[in-house]
Amino acid sequence: MANAESSVEFIPGDLAGGDAKALELDGRDFDIARIRSSNDSLFAMAYERLWDEFGQHHEMEPREVIMRRLAWHPAAAIGDCWLRYEMVLVRRNNQFVAVRDHAAVATGRPGPQAVVHLSHALVDPAWRRTGLAGWLRAWPIQTARACLAAAGLPVASPITLVAEMEHPDPQFPNRMTRLKAYEKAGFKKVQPALVKYFQPDFRTPGEIDASGGARPLPFGLIVRRVGREQEQIIRGAEVRQIVECLYRLYGASFREKDMAGLWQSLQAYPSAEAPIALVPPTR
Repeated sequence: MANAESSVEFIPGDLAGGDAKALELDGRDFDIARIRSSNDSLFAMAYERLWDEFGQHHEMEPREVIMRRLAWHPAAAIGDCWLRYEMVLVRRNNQFVAVRDHAAVATGRPGPQAVVHLSHALVDPAWRRTGLAGWLRAWPIQTARACLAAAGLPVASPITLVAEMEHPDPQFPNRMTRLKAYEKAGFKKVQPALVKYFQPDFRTPGEIDASGGARPLPFGLIVRRVGREQEQIIRGAEVRQIVECLYRLYGASFREKDMAGLWQSLQAYPSAEAPIALVPPTR
């Protein structure tokens, strides 16, 4: 593997099983920037593209939160976890092609592993259905390895990719399209009937207080356990570990009182050894 600190690679083995179409994409003319600092000249473009798409729906954190996360580079130790946040901006001939952001959480408990939160991804309409989305789902694995290395953990440790996605509803075609794309790629959903996951309230503290408190949103957990994609069952302990990593990530930027209800929701999760089905995301 080339220098993971300065480049984004096209590693076929990192692609999800259903993303083989990505191998047909000719990315030689792409300018792929790995943004790891708010001082990067491309940060404003990358953030503004994501904010314009997701911010108005309270689906994107404010700029100051993202700037603090970028300051974690190469990895920030918080409790027993190491956190690393990155953005990837893809351009061709100086024109926007795609952007995504994601954060890796590495931990040595109960064994070395990394959980990657797939935050947001946006592809220009002209580049959709080209296979590029498959690479956007695979590149965060390189961030996980870099985070593991910065934490002093083996880069070959287990890696889990996680996306928080709204529950399926035919009345929202765009939502169903996203879910179908992840399902086709080979991602699975943690059975929502057993694990009721909540995403934090992304509104500003002022808005939250004015409305009487935080309002966490119910979401589904869409996962790809790299190298274990064929497994149809996940145990309660692993689900709890994944969610704890996500909440530690959020807790580094969100107020403790706004996270309290999320941590409390873990009490209703299945026991450590309980088997939980992994189902298609559109189910």
